Amino acid sequence: MNQPDDPTPNHVAALRLAVGIITKGRASVLAQTLPMLRNQLWPPARVIVCYTEPSDIAGVSADDLGVEMLLGPAGATRQRNCILDAVRDCDILLFLDDDFLAAPAFCETVQRVMAAQPDLLVATGRVIADGINGPGMSFEAGLALIEKDRFQGDRFDCSHAENGYGCNMAIRLNAVGDLRFDENLPLYGWYEDIDFTRRLGRRGRIARLEAARGVHLGVKLGRTSGLNLGYSQIANPIYLARKGSYPWSHALGSMARNTLANLGRSLRPEPYIDRYGRLRGNVVAFGDLLRGRLDPNNVLGLSRK
Repeated sequence: MNQPDDPTPNHVAALRLAVGIITKGRASVLAQTLPMLRNQLWPPARVIVCYTEPSDIAGVSADDLGVEMLLGPAGATRQRNCILDAVRDCDILLFLDDDFLAAPAFCETVQRVMAAQPDLLVATGRVIADGINGPGMSFEAGLALIEKDRFQGDRFDCSHAENGYGCNMAIRLNAVGDLRFDENLPLYGWYEDIDFTRRLGRRGRIARLEAARGVHLGVKLGRTSGLNLGYSQIANPIYLARKGSYPWSHALGSMARNTLANLGRSLRPEPYIDRYGRLRGNVVAFGDLLRGRLDPNNVLGLSRK
C-alpha cells in the first residue's frame, strides 16, 4: 500500500517516539547495539532499557547515550509492561530487541507512516536478515548487511501483517488503553508479541513497513533453556488459542512444526540448539495436556523435574 501524501515535518515531529528495549543476561550484546541508535536520522524522543539485575547492564554507558535505565521483574512480558507504563508521555513505542540493528531511517519511517495513517496501530519493519533461524550473527556481520542494503521503494510502501514481530514492533500508545502484555506467559514469553499485537490490531490495522529495515542478530546468549522453550512451544499456542488471540489452525501448525523439528533433529542436533531439551519440554507439555493441567506458568517449575 502506498501513501501519496507525506505529512509535513512539523506534523510528524509532533509524534513523540520512544524506543523500548528489554534485556537480561546479555550486557555485552547491549553494549554493542545500543550506540547504534545514535545513527538514526530522526533520533527517538526517549530510549528506555528495562533490565532485571545490575549485571544485565554492566559496561553499558547509559549516561553518555542519554538512555533511561529501568529496573524491572524478570520475564519478557513483565519487562515490556514496565516500559509500556513508563512512556505514556509519548505517541509511539518502538520495541527493539537488544540484538536488533535498526537501519538509520527506521525511526523516521515509523513516524512518517504512522503520522500519515492514523488507523495504523501496529507497525513492524522488514527484517533483511534474521539470525534467530540459524547460529546467530556477529555484530560486525549484521552491521555490514545494514550498510549494503539499499531500499529502492517508496518510504510509504507497506503491506498487511497478521501481527508484530517482537524484535521490532511499533505500537500507537493512544490506542493501547489498559491493554498489557499477558504476564501468564512467563520467562522468554514465546508468542507474547503475537498475542499483544493481535489484540491491539482488532482496534485498527497492523502493517509491515518496507522502508523500516534492520537485522536481527539472533544472539543465543542469555536465552531460555531448551527444556523451558520446548514446554512453551506447546503450552503457549494452546493457551492463546483458547484465549482467542491466536487461531487454532496456526496453533496446531506451530506445535506440529516445532515438535517434528525437535524430534527429527534430536539425534543430530545443530550445535547452537538444544533439540533434546526442547523435545523433552514438548513431551512434558503433552503429558500435562493429557492430564488437564497444561499451563504456560508450569515452565517456572520445570527445572525441578
